[in-house]
Amino acid sequence: MPTPENAPQEPVDEISRIEARLEELGEIAERCRKIGLASKVVISAGAGLLLLMVLGLFVSSPVVAIGAIAAVLGGIVSLGSNVSTLRQTVAEMAAAEGRRSRLIDSIDLRLVGDGHDGDAAQTSSVVARSDGLQ
Repeated sequence: MPTPENAPQEPVDEISRIEARLEELGEIAERCRKIGLASKVVISAGAGLLLLMVLGLFVSSPVVAIGAIAAVLGGIVSLGSNVSTLRQTVAEMAAAEGRRSRLIDSIDLRLVGDGHDGDAAQTSSVVARSDGLQ
């Protein structure tokens, strides 16, 4: 039966949900980094083209100049937007990791074993084969 969003959840379920969200946020952060890099390339290309036009090393036309200026401005806007999104994403990841750590600390973890000193080498078991061979 589904539980409402506000209902208390088991810590293990909440940890799983947080880890899934952390994975999503990691993908968002990586995408922001890639877009940021592409924005820097566009800014550099537009600025380089403008510089070449000013130095007379490239054909100077109003269309090319407007295109280069648009590339610089568009790259700046894209970079600014992605930097702020990346900062928000990183902050949300840090908060989620903190919640996950608190939930893990709140769980009463027990060693799983046969009651001996927790050493798996001391544990022995007998397995019967179904074909009668030993």
